[in-house]
Amino acid sequence: MLQYAVLAPFLTALIVPFLFRYIRAIHTGWLILPIPFGIFAYFLSQLTNISEGHTQLSGIEWVPSLGMNFSFYLDGLSLLFSLLISGIGTLVVLYSIFYLDKNEKLNNFYVFLYIFMGAMLGVVLSDNIYALYLFWELTSISSFLLIGYWYERQASRYGALKSMIITVLGGLSMLGGLILLSIITGTTSIREMIAASDTVLESPYFTGILVLILLGAFTKSAQFPFHIWLPDAMEAPTPVSAFLHSATMVKAGIYLTARLFLLFGGTDIFFVLVTGFGLLTLCWGSYMAVRQTDLKAILAFSTISQLGMIMTMLGFGTKEAAFAAVFHIFNHATFKGSLFMVAGIVDHETGTRDIRRLGGLMTLMPISATLAFFGAFSMAGVPLPIFNGFLSKEMFFQTSLDLETTSTLVASIAPFVPALAVFGSIFTFVYSMYFFFHTFTGETRGQLKVKPHEAPIGMLISPIVLVLFVVIVGLLPNMINEPILTPATAAIYGELPNKHIVFWHGFEPALYMSMIVVALGVILFLTRTKWQSVYNWIPGVLSANKTYDYLYNMQFRVSERTTRTYMTGSIRHYMLYILIFIIGATGVTLFVTDGFVIDTSDLAPISWPEVVVGLVMAIAAIATILMKNRIAAILVLGIVGYGLSLLFVFFRAPDLALTQLIVETVTVALFLLCFYHLPKLDTKKQPVGAKTLNIIVSVSVGVLVTLVAIASHSSKKFETIAHYFIKESHHLGGGNNVVNVILVDMRGLDTLFEITVLGLAALGIYAMIRLRDKGEMD
Repeated sequence: MLQYAVLAPFLTALIVPFLFRYIRAIHTGWLILPIPFGIFAYFLSQLTNISEGHTQLSGIEWVPSLGMNFSFYLDGLSLLFSLLISGIGTLVVLYSIFYLDKNEKLNNFYVFLYIFMGAMLGVVLSDNIYALYLFWELTSISSFLLIGYWYERQASRYGALKSMIITVLGGLSMLGGLILLSIITGTTSIREMIAASDTVLESPYFTGILVLILLGAFTKSAQFPFHIWLPDAMEAPTPVSAFLHSATMVKAGIYLTARLFLLFGGTDIFFVLVTGFGLLTLCWGSYMAVRQTDLKAILAFSTISQLGMIMTMLGFGTKEAAFAAVFHIFNHATFKGSLFMVAGIVDHETGTRDIRRLGGLMTLMPISATLAFFGAFSMAGVPLPIFNGFLSKEMFFQTSLDLETTSTLVASIAPFVPALAVFGSIFTFVYSMYFFFHTFTGETRGQLKVKPHEAPIGMLISPIVLVLFVVIVGLLPNMINEPILTPATAAIYGELPNKHIVFWHGFEPALYMSMIVVALGVILFLTRTKWQSVYNWIPGVLSANKTYDYLYNMQFRVSERTTRTYMTGSIRHYMLYILIFIIGATGVTLFVTDGFVIDTSDLAPISWPEVVVGLVMAIAAIATILMKNRIAAILVLGIVGYGLSLLFVFFRAPDLALTQLIVETVTVALFLLCFYHLPKLDTKKQPVGAKTLNIIVSVSVGVLVTLVAIASHSSKKFETIAHYFIKESHHLGGGNNVVNVILVDMRGLDTLFEITVLGLAALGIYAMIRLRDKGEMD
């Protein structure tokens, strides 16, 4: 059943263009809304089964001989992500129905969105590393298309390309690590790799594998310094931002790190890399969010900081930290999804997202303001029981204090972790207050394009649902504990957590940390204009975006300079490059594989007619290069081809002789047609150096082809398949002519496609001739 859940969005993407074209009376989104809802309902029905400790495995074979299969595995972790993908996906589709006008390119939007949805489900459900990688890169491609949906905007194209370059390069790194894992463990199944964790830990390639896989996870989840693609991805339509960059795509790296926790977790290098980069991302993202003036840019950097916090908790390596990470994954999806939708509503109803021009919207848009209040205060971790974000934030503080100092390295780093956690959380509080109060309170600071008014109820339903989860989970957190959080934590850590979530723990250090965050956060928010000049110093002129732009532009400059050195417009130069490469590559291969073998023990006798034909062919080939006229050279070259046909006759291969005759006739005719229209052959003398190089390359190619022909006859690395064809041709094909049986029966599809290619080439040539006769070609 799991494969059908993954397949359903892809099938929907196939029919969307037809729905958009032929059913214009209704918004396309309404027609396909039941698909993600049905997927969500299916995964919801699995909650009881998974919470009881059961798992589900299903799939289909792909290339089993290479260990490539579409095998899908459902446990607590994949169920959590599947519910987020399908549940929030349903809300996003509903939201987009009211956000996007029917005159938009809805066919493109929903095709890209459903491809992405299917790819994300494939990522979190795949048990095979090759299937995982396939879906992983498909998320990058589909998100590229979604971010660049408004492709007429330069910023959209820039953001789409940046996101794809960074995430695809990270995906290639991840693939390298996964392949090394499969070599070490002897399996392509992720479950079986985890079962062989001892073998992986003892491998000398452990560190390299971990770094390669974390590069993939860090780039996808926008960890510092790869975070730069996420703010530019905000050029996508708001429904895309709410789906990709708060609940799904950016969580793919989190998912990968969590899924492979049992392989790498608990080691010092895992702690240093994951916790270190997580804390750096948390602090930098929250610090930079306060600097932004675009509502979605604020939310983009807030997402970066929240992802850093989740990654940090996974790096801690404790069962309590894994539980807190799972809890915050859920909470972040609810409050951040609602905030993105509110930002889209503000943009939709006011015509701007510039926070410097907004203000005073609470009286004009009271429902949106209320939704933003719950989302922003939950994101800030305000210590009230109606905000689910506080519960997981407090767990974050507590786990930062309870680090297991299993080594000297961890013990030396552990004291700094709570301080950095508080620092990042202070700026989280500041940007949350900045987002809400500067948008909805005070007075309007600038001229708005349209008069603000509340959004239609259809656009409000999705953020209302998400905010209800914020409040309900805040008040009744154990409602999702046993069915969702506990199984997901068990899938990560390998043990069931004994965790009962409560709001009040007494006056403990974690509460004091929260109080420090609130107190300093309020002070920094109220005095923001006083200290904002600090951004002129940090980061100042330094920018990861500038580094990316420099490297990106340098790549084009180097490519252009390199291309100009060999793209001279001379066919002779191009042929030299190609032939020299072939000589070098093939020669080295022959040398390395001991291919220079000459075996004369199994040669057929040669009679004088064959010798005569061979000499005539050689003379004709040499004469071709001495001709002063192209037409004459082509005719003389034809002698070589027809001589080869005659040799086939002597060697009792009439079918090959017939084929060669037809090919040679067609080739000579086409050459004559083409060369007739070329200018006369340039007969001026070439420099001695050019002639010498031509002679060396020509002789080298001739010698190489001769050696390859001899080596292919003399070297027998494995048993020839010829005996199989001779033995089975009559039995399988019903014919005694082995060659015909091979071409018609055993390689029938190959032959069919070869004939198709020749037919298409003939049609193309005919079309060009006709167009030229009509004067329609230059």
